[in-house]
Amino acid sequence: MKTLTLLRHAKSGWDDPVARDFDRPLNAKGKRAAAMVGRHMRSLGLAFDHAIASPAVRVSETLEQIESGYGRTIAPDLDRRVYLASAATLLDLVHGFPAEAESALLVGHNPGLEDLVLMLVADGADPLRDAVEDKYPTASIAELQFEGEWSDVAAGTARLTRFIRPRDLDPTLGPDAD
Repeated sequence: MKTLTLLRHAKSGWDDPVARDFDRPLNAKGKRAAAMVGRHMRSLGLAFDHAIASPAVRVSETLEQIESGYGRTIAPDLDRRVYLASAATLLDLVHGFPAEAESALLVGHNPGLEDLVLMLVADGADPLRDAVEDKYPTASIAELQFEGEWSDVAAGTARLTRFIRPRDLDPTLGPDAD
């Protein structure tokens, strides 16, 4: 059985005066959320044989904070195709994962990650899928399991086994009150 963990980058700073979206850094809340998610990953004993990530600044900073809480280095392959990728592009990347990898981590952006979960997990009476469909917040993790090889992953073939949002770990990391 293959396990694919999808991690959305943590909350970034829209008020930072960077010229390009690609260069947007995390804000303080995003750093806190990512470190907490990393600690939770450690408590669950999550481990990855393969990791791939967007090279965007906010993804790199998310991984730094995740690693600080997780207690180990993830060292993903950085792939520009992950940056703002569609679900179809992300699925193509998954199809190319090494056959020997049993557990992979993909770190990127929405809406691609959310759309990928909704594509791979059949619609039905699944409260985890419903939660993803409602909103896939920043610094959230979705864990999917598949039978077969990475090249076999297709629409409706996954089981969503975990969906962890920062606010599930610390309510102060939930949506800002407006």
